[in-house]
Amino acid sequence: MDNYEYILETEHVSKNFGDLVVLKDINLKVKKGEVICIIGPSGAGKSTYLRSLNQLEKITSGKIFVRGDLFLHRENDKTVEKLAKEERQKLLLEMGMVFQRFNLFPHLTVLDNIMLAPLQVRQENKEEARKTALELLKMVGLEEKANEYPNKLSGGQQQRVAIARALAMKPEIMLFDEPTSALDPELVGGVLQVMKDLAKQGMTMLVVTHEMGFAKEVADRVIFMADGVIMEEGTPEEVFNNPKNERTKAFLKSILNA
Repeated sequence: MDNYEYILETEHVSKNFGDLVVLKDINLKVKKGEVICIIGPSGAGKSTYLRSLNQLEKITSGKIFVRGDLFLHRENDKTVEKLAKEERQKLLLEMGMVFQRFNLFPHLTVLDNIMLAPLQVRQENKEEARKTALELLKMVGLEEKANEYPNKLSGGQQQRVAIARALAMKPEIMLFDEPTSALDPELVGGVLQVMKDLAKQGMTMLVVTHEMGFAKEVADRVIFMADGVIMEEGTPEEVFNNPKNERTKAFLKSILNA
């Protein structure tokens, strides 16, 4: 039995780029199996927050906990405390990430793209990695593309492969950074469907998105960020139908009337 209440937690997380303060005192607790959609205007700090969770960005100060363990504590741009390297690596592998751009290796087939990290990082045997990769391709509706190269796929198909690749590492948490924003409108639905299926299977997900319909339908909680601050959070019904914060109201009005 897991002895933690929250699978992911951040306390007083701040991030500066020089004089520019991008995140200010972000506090968030995520339960296992929860789907959280983070919305807000460009430049709100949403992507930076996501990237700070899996250490693609170094926070300036604050604490990050994963599965109840203090993963990282920094103050004034200096690390105060962190887990031992091996433990940190282990917890980092529990966070899969899908970016706006698909970042597939062009010289590898779809199947090899998905198998690469399980073989190299998790040291899985080839047969097991292949079996998992084919199952994941089936899940994202692309099993017939296993031996194609990425340049033969549409953007939406590439993004679905990127999701399968992240899932091949068997993470406990999936981070999605605007996964549909680089896609043509007609390709968005296929990617969102894969994400909806993942949510139904109980995957813990943090999703930075402009897809309000998806957030309304799938999120357990919606967080509105602006100016590096969490301005409002609540159920989709609370945030979309009865926003309390003036910035949230203005943002939703501009988005929904666009």
